[in-house]
Amino acid sequence: QVQLVESGGGLVQAGGSLTLSCATSGIIFSRAAAGWYRQAPGKQRELVAAITSGSTTNYADSVKGRFTISRDNAKNTVYLRMNSLKPEDTAVYYCNANGFTPRLGTYNSWGQGTQVTVSS
Repeated sequence: QVQLVESGGGLVQAGGSLTLSCATSGIIFSRAAAGWYRQAPGKQRELVAAITSGSTTNYADSVKGRFTISRDNAKNTVYLRMNSLKPEDTAVYYCNANGFTPRLGTYNSWGQGTQVTVSS
């Protein structure tokens, strides 16, 4: 069973920082691609940042230069460091992992989400 558990969300003032963590289990994490998405009220879920198994990264234009995605394969965990937070970053942040294992086949799994609220 694939499990993704996010942590690190919370309330922060504009200009502040937060680090989100996503601990995974049930997959071969080192072979998985991972990413962070967010969904604000009344809006569609959008990609924030992604990282391949080879640690190539990709960011939404709105967070480039402020957010950093990273992974620790030894801990089966993906991180999102968020600096210079803005009120428009307020959303529920979701972790995603996708890939293939002989046991699972192709998978595309989500965490339960963690709330990030940035006050002005």
